[in-house]
Amino acid sequence: MLAIVLLMIFILLVASTIVVYVAFPHRGEEIPNAAWLGDAMSKAVESLPTLDESDSPRR
Repeated sequence: MLAIVLLMIFILLVASTIVVYVAFPHRGEEIPNAAWLGDAMSKAVESLPTLDESDSPRR
């Protein structure tokens, strides 16, 4: 039972982080009362590898 509760809390934290990122830093806005969190999210996303259209295989 404890494992299920901890797992649900973890899932809610991940989902909340995604919602906050999409609502604020992804659109270029500051997170109210937590500008440091928006900066950290933006830096983390910029460090991830991305695919460009030139990287996709031609059909």
